[in-house]
Parts: sequence; C-alpha cells; structure tokens
Amino acid sequence: MNKSIYSLVLSDDVVAKVDDLAYQMHSSRSNIINQILAEHFSCITPEMRMQTIFSGMESLIQQFRILEQTSVNMRALQSQLNYKYKPTVQYSVELFKTPEDSRAGKLRIQLRTQNQTLLISLEQFFRLWILLEQQYLHTKAEYQLSPGRLERSLQNPDAGETEFGELLGSYVRRFDRYLKAWFAGTSPQELENSFREEAQNLTKII
Repeated sequence: MNKSIYSLVLSDDVVAKVDDLAYQMHSSRSNIINQILAEHFSCITPEMRMQTIFSGMESLIQQFRILEQTSVNMRALQSQLNYKYKPTVQYSVELFKTPEDSRAGKLRIQLRTQNQTLLISLEQFFRLWILLEQQYLHTKAEYQLSPGRLERSLQNPDAGETEFGELLGSYVRRFDRYLKAWFAGTSPQELENSFREEAQNLTKII
C-alpha cells in the first residue's frame, strides 16, 4: 500500500486523542490516523496485516510470557530454561512492512548470560538446529550466529495472515521444546530422530 504526504486541518482535541492512542500503541500520529481511516473504509494496511499475524501467533504460545510491545511490527516473548540460575530465552519476531523477496521478517533467539558453559552448549544446539532444518526441511532461511544469539530469516509461506501467525507460533513453540530437551540431556541423535519424524508431517515452513 503506497503512502503519500497530505495536509489536513484537524481539531486540537481530536489530535490530542490521536496522540494519546499513538503513545499507548507505540506508534505515530500518522499511522494511527491511517489505521482509523483504513478500518472505517475497510482497507487492509500493513499494520493491520501484522496485527492479524501476531494474534494468530499468540493464540498458540500462551505458555510464554509476552513482553510489552515496543513496535507495531515486533513481538517479544520469554521462556525459562530448566537450568541452574533459571535463565530466560527471549524470542523476538520482526515482520517487514514490505516483504523483501521471499523474506517476511526475522526471528531472533537470545539468551543473556555470562556462563561460558551455558553459552557453549547453546551454540552447539543452535548449530545442530540449523543442520536439522537444512537437512530435513530444505529451508532457504538465512542464519546468523553470535554468542548467545541466533537470528533466522522467516520465509513467506503460501498462507493467509492468521495461518501465517499460527505457523510462527508453532515454530517458536517447537524450537523452545527442543531447546529445553537439549538442556535436559536429550542426545543429538534422539533430537534428530524426533525432528525427522515431525518434519515429515509439516506441509508448510517459514
């Protein structure tokens, strides 16, 4: 949806209400006005599309802690590992307002810790996960590894917004389950066997 600059004369009281709403939603005045008008005229904006995707995702990850929203195109979630000191893993999903080629966004998985043993084990899991996805899902996703962090591109699935959100939720939930199994002592071979079996039932990937 293309955007252009327009001049509008609005009541100060109306603008004050718009600004209050924009602050609450971590958005801008222009985006809020655009969204209100789009809803009135039944137009679908990129922001509305992303909200539908995130709603679909959140319906499947109710066991996660959803962090305060800081942007209309991002969601951050937390999950706790059953490991000494109870470290938390943060999943940050960023959607592109305008999808780039086949990429719809990116997922960042991060563990904030100074424990070197934990960081080494986490990197081993990240590398195993990448290999499993490439071998059994034949994904074209791009990955970036850094200490305590994995970033993965998200592909555009052939799906509507709600289904896309559910695919995102399923992916995060599955990743978290395998990560916790890894730290519970499950062997790489056992994880691979389980992943291969699940991959056979996946009809769409992101």
